[in-house]
Amino acid sequence: MAAIKSAYAILTAAALALPLTQLCAADDQAVDFQYGHYEEGNRELVNTQSRFKPITVDSLQSKVQLKLADRIRLSLNFTQDTWSGATPITTAPLAFRGNRQRAIAPNVLSGASPYLQNDNVWVDKNFTPLLLNSTTGKYTPTNQLVHTLSSASPETRKQGDVHLGYDWDEASVEAGAGTSAEPDYQSVFGSLSGRLDFNQKLTSLNTSVSYTASDTHAMLDHDAVPYIQTSTFGERVNSVKNTFGDSVKLLTGERDDWTGHLGITQVLTKSSLMEIGTSYTSSNGYLSNPYKTTAVIFVDPLQKIGANGELKASMLAFLEQRPTERNEWTENIRVVKHISALDAVVHVDYRFFHDDWDIQAHTFSSDWIQPLENGWTITPRIRYYTQNAANFYRPYLISQQAASKVTFDSAGSPIITKYDPQRLPSHYSSDYRLSGYGALSAGVSVTKKFAKSIEFQAGAEYYTHAGNLKLGSGGEGNYADFDGYLVNASFKIDLSSLAMAEDVQPPHTHHSHHATHQHSTPAGVMFDHVLQQAGDAMVGYRYMYANQAGTMQEGLSTVNDVTLVTQACALKLCYVTPQSMSMNMHMLDLMYAPTDWLTLMLMPQFMDMHMAMRPLSGAPPSPSMMDPMGAAIAHAGHEHTTGGVGDTGFYALVNAATFGDQQINISLGISMPTGDSNIQLRDTHRQHLGYIHYGMQLGSGTWDFKPAITLTGHQAEWSWGAQLNGTKRLASSNKVGFVLGDTFQSTAWLGYDWTNWLTSSVRGIYTLQDALKGSYQGTYYQIGAMDFPRNYGGQFADIGLGINIKLPHDILLGSLINFEWLQPIHDDVNGYQLPREGALSATWSYAF
Repeated sequence: MAAIKSAYAILTAAALALPLTQLCAADDQAVDFQYGHYEEGNRELVNTQSRFKPITVDSLQSKVQLKLADRIRLSLNFTQDTWSGATPITTAPLAFRGNRQRAIAPNVLSGASPYLQNDNVWVDKNFTPLLLNSTTGKYTPTNQLVHTLSSASPETRKQGDVHLGYDWDEASVEAGAGTSAEPDYQSVFGSLSGRLDFNQKLTSLNTSVSYTASDTHAMLDHDAVPYIQTSTFGERVNSVKNTFGDSVKLLTGERDDWTGHLGITQVLTKSSLMEIGTSYTSSNGYLSNPYKTTAVIFVDPLQKIGANGELKASMLAFLEQRPTERNEWTENIRVVKHISALDAVVHVDYRFFHDDWDIQAHTFSSDWIQPLENGWTITPRIRYYTQNAANFYRPYLISQQAASKVTFDSAGSPIITKYDPQRLPSHYSSDYRLSGYGALSAGVSVTKKFAKSIEFQAGAEYYTHAGNLKLGSGGEGNYADFDGYLVNASFKIDLSSLAMAEDVQPPHTHHSHHATHQHSTPAGVMFDHVLQQAGDAMVGYRYMYANQAGTMQEGLSTVNDVTLVTQACALKLCYVTPQSMSMNMHMLDLMYAPTDWLTLMLMPQFMDMHMAMRPLSGAPPSPSMMDPMGAAIAHAGHEHTTGGVGDTGFYALVNAATFGDQQINISLGISMPTGDSNIQLRDTHRQHLGYIHYGMQLGSGTWDFKPAITLTGHQAEWSWGAQLNGTKRLASSNKVGFVLGDTFQSTAWLGYDWTNWLTSSVRGIYTLQDALKGSYQGTYYQIGAMDFPRNYGGQFADIGLGINIKLPHDILLGSLINFEWLQPIHDDVNGYQLPREGALSATWSYAF
């Protein structure tokens, strides 16, 4: 998936970077959330239509900046990306039909997954590929190339890092460390940076050094492995057993990256500054992409030429071979100018990149930051990038030798001679990112500030990649052209500004009451409070984790594999069963009171899910795991990951009654179907598997009504509450044919304040959930209990144990952090399901 990461990184850097509104300033305390969605357009496959969806990426970024003491800074950062879609695995002549169509269902054709080997291809005497005209039966020379696409299943990358800094009057130092993890790649990194001010702080010297250690452990595509030549595997590729006992090809490799940077910032005038910097990166180890191959056309020059001057050739696929060392240099200059007549700021940037792979790249970019009235700012931006090709880049290779040749010895016995890999270059790659090309992107972002401390930003960026955009011409052919777009939104809270506002204005007494009230509520309870006055607001972040694992249940009882095979899939046989399933959900809570009696609440969410499967003991091979010839393939054990935007909730809350220290709140809400309910599995073993399991979809696909009524109260150190809530689906089915079950939940809790900053709670929860209704309309293989609607929902009871913490005022302005663990005590499931192991809720919130 490196192609996705590369393209997405380019746009993310351009579109998600917030513009500088001050020449040199950093927030002491701030909380920042950003979401981005990147999507590519369809690749040009020349007279071939691919069923594969283009690359999409959903990204969530969050950052918390804290001031631990007068001169000590702490920054916590988290990033999560989920990507999926079709990406080029190699490049080959169009005549060799790497994307040739095949039937996957009646009257449905699809690009293959993929064809990397072809022993029946032809070239002319100049080794130009020959395209067969099916009408005339004649061959025509053509140099037209095309990418061969391979579909990628959804994968999720998670990265976390922490930075600790110390400030002097005219200097600062910062140390950082973090880790990034995804299914096939892990890295750990550390950094050290410093800044020195002199010349009355008109000049700043910045320097940094960082180190990254990475480990690749990629399971090669089982559809592509049979076609990849093992001569390029070396010691990096080995046959291993995965966690399900299946034999897979695992490519491993390690790399180390050292980067140093030196820069200087000079204030030129009271309204302008200039930054100049240089950096150097040294990379060693496995620098190739494990999922990219290079096509090699083998032509025996000694063969007899055909009647029409054609030569028979063979196309074989080889894992790309990049050098194991790379040295990179970057020089950059930036000018920032404030235009007083328009009260605008313009950024103009230039960067020159060059390395010992002979790549030279130029980047030109500019932003115009234009403040408007009432806290609005508009920022158009443009960026142009151009590079020449790496010295080992080749769309494909031609080797003047036979791929395989049969001769006979004196006794008439056949002797098979294969190609000599030593006659191939030491390094080669057909990765289009190493070709010569240009890229142009343009976009605009709009920012709205509220009370100098709350900032919303939304933006969009369009990106086009084309060989003819390369500076000075000579770029790659148009077969490698593509475009894409990125939309993003961010929400930032400048707590330092809020603190200053509180210092100059007397605090509202109702805020302290609100904080005490919310302080006693368990983290897993929502819609429990309203804001007290018109103009009040609250922001918060909510994280939820849930896991299922263990022995499958029917109702209250556990069941064995034999029962699952014959009973869990209605009148059909079951072949696999879930082994574990986990869910992570990130939610943003945004509350505002337009009047004293009404509070509005918006809750967007971002989520990911992971399910591991295992084959059922005694089950026959799954019908979806048969190769095109009908032979069983032992690959029933597998994992699935999905992630991205979930459904978005919008709620109206009112205080219906207050009596003494108790109050009753009513919440009426709508859940909007912004989450994807149409996710499909990638092709596997050349079989189209259709929709993913119901429980792995990100959204309901329906508009849902969500009412709740809540009673809360407190007396001295004690607090209590109870709530009834539910979900009613407002449609009989979603666009793909099913509808989730309605739910009803009741809960009650008791809390105790041990100190003015620490509260513990205990809670009981009962949930009733109906089974799914309807079923997928389209290709869908029912191979396990999770594929049948009747095996969803049930009656569940939990005990929740919570801790609520009110932070000191000098850390995030005394906001609240709450934790709660839900422990299942009763699972009476509909049909056959995995038991629940538990769930964690964590929230941060601040009212102002």
